[in-house]
Amino acid sequence: MCMKIAVTGGAGFLGGNLVRALLDRGDQVRVLIRNDRSGIEGLDVEEVPGDVRELEDLQACFQGVDAVFHCAAIVSIQGSMGGIVEEVNIEGPKNVVQACLDQDVKKLVHFSSVHALDPRPQKEPIAEDRALCETADKHHPAYARSKANGEREILAGVERGLDACILNPSGMIGPYDHKPSPLGEALVQMYQRSLPGLVSGGYNWVDVRDVVDSAIAALDKG
Repeated sequence: MCMKIAVTGGAGFLGGNLVRALLDRGDQVRVLIRNDRSGIEGLDVEEVPGDVRELEDLQACFQGVDAVFHCAAIVSIQGSMGGIVEEVNIEGPKNVVQACLDQDVKKLVHFSSVHALDPRPQKEPIAEDRALCETADKHHPAYARSKANGEREILAGVERGLDACILNPSGMIGPYDHKPSPLGEALVQMYQRSLPGLVSGGYNWVDVRDVVDSAIAALDKG
């Protein structure tokens, strides 16, 4: 069944892959665009200018849609970046929840992050039952705390009657990484042998297309 779907952050790495998958299955897609549309150049989508920090922009974008995918976020390894990390990653989800409730959106799929979950104990696999990072615990980076608090805003919306699913992907790699993303840039630097140094360690990687498949399953079945 064709649905009308709004996507925040739809021109980004994750969003661009999601928009393509939604179009492939026949959905009508509306994308909230803040400033850069290069990730969806040439795609048959409706574009709405706006910012997740502005409730009125989200109200306009979500009007008349069946479902919303909230991809927009600031990924940072540089702290709060003057507060914009918290503004986008906490106030953004809060506004998304309010706009969904106001516009009677039937389903919200929210992209949180594995970093929203407390990494301790570090020798055990992280699963969905892991507690969220505590706001006051400064051992957690600003990005991790912001994603945890953004997830709390979605859960508060569920308490108010919103039908929502939350995904917690780890390091995404894959196609249409046009900027590229920080992880994509690191892979390019390794390929070009321009990365100044490497340290021992490991991380969990996931194909962005698998994340998209999981998100669509959350929409249809979650």
